[in-house]
Amino acid sequence: MDTDIRARLLAEEKLVLSPYALQSGQSRGRVRAEADGEDLDADELRTEFQSDLDRIIHSKSFRRLAHKTQVFLAPEGDHYRTRITHTLEVSQVARTIGRALGLHPHLTEAIAMGHDLGHTPFGHAGEAVLAHLMPGGFHHARQSLRVVEQLERDGGGLNLTFEVRDGILKHSKGKGPIISDNPNLTAMTLEGQVVRVSDIIAYVNHDLDDALRAGLLGELDVPERGRRVLGVGHKSRARSMIFAVLEGTRLEEKRAIRMNEEALEALVALRDFLYERVYDSKQVKGEFDKAQRILGELWAHFHKHEDEFREKYWLPGTRADEGLDRAICDFLSGMTDRYALRSYEELMLPQRWSVY
Repeated sequence: MDTDIRARLLAEEKLVLSPYALQSGQSRGRVRAEADGEDLDADELRTEFQSDLDRIIHSKSFRRLAHKTQVFLAPEGDHYRTRITHTLEVSQVARTIGRALGLHPHLTEAIAMGHDLGHTPFGHAGEAVLAHLMPGGFHHARQSLRVVEQLERDGGGLNLTFEVRDGILKHSKGKGPIISDNPNLTAMTLEGQVVRVSDIIAYVNHDLDDALRAGLLGELDVPERGRRVLGVGHKSRARSMIFAVLEGTRLEEKRAIRMNEEALEALVALRDFLYERVYDSKQVKGEFDKAQRILGELWAHFHKHEDEFREKYWLPGTRADEGLDRAICDFLSGMTDRYALRSYEELMLPQRWSVY
């Protein structure tokens, strides 16, 4: 019966998906072959990309995203985004675009759910300090790939398919081009390209929404061009950007995800506006400086107390030959905000004594 279920799922893909989608049977496979019975994932009830999605959602690193900051550190309100709500919003945008284009839903969602697994605590502030401290630098996309390939499952990794790993690695663009023909920046699958553009659609919209909620901005502070082209309000902007991707993408002409130029230029302008008025603002940056100091002092402490670190904190997935810097970086980048704060308090501040 199991074999029949898998065969039916694969047959449905051929009937339903666009000819430009990557079908499960076309995957380049996993790094390691998995024999029947070796793992609960090695069953005949799901396709490869379904299994990848399940592995990511059930991973420890995915659960930790709930307690990692997006932009606003330790927010008092219940409605500010965290790294996991960002991930879910990226997945929703990517799923909407992917379904409209007839792309593989599970491949798209697996990449979206896994794209930020390697992100640091304290958002991009944490990434900035580790990039400065770690020899050779640090980037969350590369760390996300390291998480799924090596650190998860106590060093066994999730053994994801090649296409999901490729999409995770190439999702990030920072201040770089959103749409690119550079193969080093562009995912090999259309599904991965959808996640790349969905990531910025999601974060520009929700970070702007959070900034408005926090009182850092008013709606009229948003550049006029952005309001004119993309509309006013979270729903209108998101809808306009999604339609701009669908209108700009012509798969029969070019096998690549695109966006119409007017909306793309407005999106870039909105991203630049957020960097100027939110990400680099005095209010947000002041808190970022505190977060950077916390991670920097933890980095120095663990180097100073190497024996203690090796005994208590060295992750099973970090190989001994990779060295202390790599081990500390893996440990710090995997922390949640609250665990980093608690560790800092326990290791760097005097302990409270109760005297009766």
